[in-house]
Amino acid sequence: MSKKLPSIIKNISTILVIILCIKIVGYFSIVEDRIINKIFKIITRVGMTSMIIMLQFRLIRLGCQPLFKYENILAAVLYLFYLFIAIASFTWSSDPAYSILQWVMTFESLVFVYVFMRVISIINTYFFDYEIDLVKTFALSIFPIMVIFIAGSFIEPDLFYRGMRGGEEQRLGGYYMNPNELGMLSSIGAAMGYLYFQKARLKLFPIIIMITAIMVLLLTASRSSAIGFLLIMGILILQSDNKKIKMVMSIVVVLATPVFLNFVIFKGGGGVEEVLSMTGRIPFWTALLNEGIVKEPFFGYGFMRINYTDYFEGLNTYAAKMTHNTFLQVLMNLGFVGFFIAFWQLVLTLNNFFKERKTNHYGTFFIALFIPVFINSLTEFGIFGETNYGILFYQFLILLFSIQIRVNRSKKETLLFNLFQKKWKLDPRLS
Repeated sequence: MSKKLPSIIKNISTILVIILCIKIVGYFSIVEDRIINKIFKIITRVGMTSMIIMLQFRLIRLGCQPLFKYENILAAVLYLFYLFIAIASFTWSSDPAYSILQWVMTFESLVFVYVFMRVISIINTYFFDYEIDLVKTFALSIFPIMVIFIAGSFIEPDLFYRGMRGGEEQRLGGYYMNPNELGMLSSIGAAMGYLYFQKARLKLFPIIIMITAIMVLLLTASRSSAIGFLLIMGILILQSDNKKIKMVMSIVVVLATPVFLNFVIFKGGGGVEEVLSMTGRIPFWTALLNEGIVKEPFFGYGFMRINYTDYFEGLNTYAAKMTHNTFLQVLMNLGFVGFFIAFWQLVLTLNNFFKERKTNHYGTFFIALFIPVFINSLTEFGIFGETNYGILFYQFLILLFSIQIRVNRSKKETLLFNLFQKKWKLDPRLS
């Protein structure tokens, strides 16, 4: 006699949205007190990793066989090698405790993503009626965060805005999140909303998601995120097969471009010169190359360290604890050896995309996630920088085309599978 599916399967989509949303929130600060923030971040991040691991075990106990196969794994292997070199750097790091902390947080997020992708593979293989779409999952996970910041901008502007340029410019983010990092998240949310809009039967909610995320993007006044969003939309619109959507969205982007140029690109009187100079950081980056890396060229200063002390200060530049460029960051903390590994890891990740984009339905998802994360990497923490949700998102891209369920089963596995199918009245397409 067949059994009814447990509620955990029927509500699996909502459960994964909540887990991912809380995981992303775990990268925010909730108060100004550093100790409380650290406790909050540990509880939320580790808690959600524990939750997704328990969810996987629950699926296995229901009878789902974890018969995974791994394809296109060179990118993942090279990323693990990057983390291995980072472990070795603890021995020469200028602050081993800090390097270890950063490594643990990076590895913990990798475990989360790995198990999260395994859970999705199991659900999509065994329970067709409850199939998980990463586009929808990301759109719905980011949306509540966008709503909170929109509401906060009206209710508590003193808390949700951050004064820049001596207080002349107010940018959404406050002490909760760096405006550029929040801008990256909002551009991803808007892009996912657009992809969700294309797939959804009811269009109103995806439109609300897009509008909310775009409002946050504008209020953060993040140049890099605005450029990334316009680039994403241009690519996605050109790839769309729906002529009506392509025409409407093209008109919207054309009309919106002057708004972005006025309020974001040319903000604060910096104009084109400041945009082209990457917000004035070129002198600092030059100092890093001329005065910093030459002292430790091969293996750097240790994982997430850019100097012998906490801050690097060039002869004619300001002092900073991070490089504001993820590629310079990995060069400084792991030297040319680490940079070589990170560079080819990125190349292999992109190679997986170009190899699978025509046959895998997550090709547009990759574009919508990669472009904001990559552009953010040029001016902020980025994919190889200090722990941030940009790293979390990039880890999704590394494993996106790698984890699949094995079709070929042994006689024992086939027997167990047939019993599982009969027990839960599974879709005959699984046979």
